[in-house]
Amino acid sequence: MPHAAPDVDRAAPPAPGSARTAFRHPVATLRWLWPAYVTPGRPGRPTTQQELRWIYTAWLGAFLLKMVGSSWDVSWHFRWLRDDLAPPHLLNSAGTVVVVALVLFSSYTGYGVDRRALRLMQVGTGLFLVAVPVDIVNHRVNGLDITSWSPSHSLLYLGTAVMLAGALRGWWLYAAPDRVRDAVALGLWLFFAENVLFPNQHQEYGVLSLRAYEAGRTTAEPQLLDFAVAQAQSPTSFMLPVPAWVHPAWLLCAGLLTLVVARRVTGLRWAATTIAAGYLAYRAVVWLGLVAIGFPPSVLPLALLAGAVAVDLAVTRRVPGGLAGPLVAVVTYGAGAALDVVGLLPPWDWRPEVVLATALAATLLWTLLDAVARSRSLAAWCAPLEEHGEPPVVPVPGGAPTR
Repeated sequence: MPHAAPDVDRAAPPAPGSARTAFRHPVATLRWLWPAYVTPGRPGRPTTQQELRWIYTAWLGAFLLKMVGSSWDVSWHFRWLRDDLAPPHLLNSAGTVVVVALVLFSSYTGYGVDRRALRLMQVGTGLFLVAVPVDIVNHRVNGLDITSWSPSHSLLYLGTAVMLAGALRGWWLYAAPDRVRDAVALGLWLFFAENVLFPNQHQEYGVLSLRAYEAGRTTAEPQLLDFAVAQAQSPTSFMLPVPAWVHPAWLLCAGLLTLVVARRVTGLRWAATTIAAGYLAYRAVVWLGLVAIGFPPSVLPLALLAGAVAVDLAVTRRVPGGLAGPLVAVVTYGAGAALDVVGLLPPWDWRPEVVLATALAATLLWTLLDAVARSRSLAAWCAPLEEHGEPPVVPVPGGAPTR
């Protein structure tokens, strides 16, 4: 894919070398970077590949901080009372600060983004920052509201998804087609999938917390249980606050559909499986780390991996959504049934009518995705909105070459 040319007017660095020189002489490097790079410009400004990699590596670092903080936060809330300044919140906030800095940088300089990517970054960051005080007020009013499914939490997820969509668009438009481009794209898609799947962690932690409570060896501190009683909530109501159909429905209709989009956009043969495996590997490492320091454990959504393999096979063989949806649903529910036998699954609603309704919803969404992918409107939306020069040719999602 064609990409932006280097900015010939940019000043040269004060000394030879790349990252090593920058880290060895940070003050001199910052003095050079500020006048050389932080100058006003419009979206679509010529950006070299090295500059793109610096910018989007910073995006990966920011979302790594946010993801680790969020993962710790879920486990934290199943042990302690909520605290605005708890360490997981501070870690997540550090990532948010980096995101805000990156959005301000691209807004001012125009580097590494087109107008649409920048707007997505700006809107997503704005939604997230608005959701933070809304969530604080929600907890002040409603007390113990740790459910992942609250409206204020949903606004946080929405803001994160929109800003990530902007980062994905900017990187995919301007990065040169090579292994680095694919690796960074898969990393960003992993963060996107983690954000989509995040609400299901409530049930994945809640099922084990409830078992421990019922066995008389609760992992929750007494002050948390006492506070729940004071709020007229039983342990069941805050450990497993949503119906049993929610977890599999969200896994199929949101998590796996996200992997379908990632597979089609990147064109990488095993993109869905790679993202799912990376996500589960991350969750396993976090599980070990949190349990080692005394925080509650969770079950892992291993059925996601089976569904992801089915997604990759269906997209590779160009199976239409009307047929692929039921097949992926059968594979995912089959994996879920096997996990349920060994007690590694949150409560799923196994009533036939509920299972059929979930599979039908996933099929309809996949069919709709097929229709959108074929539309001219999407092709026009995916094209870069360049401020300078002719826009490069961009493949329509779903039409990228398979490697």
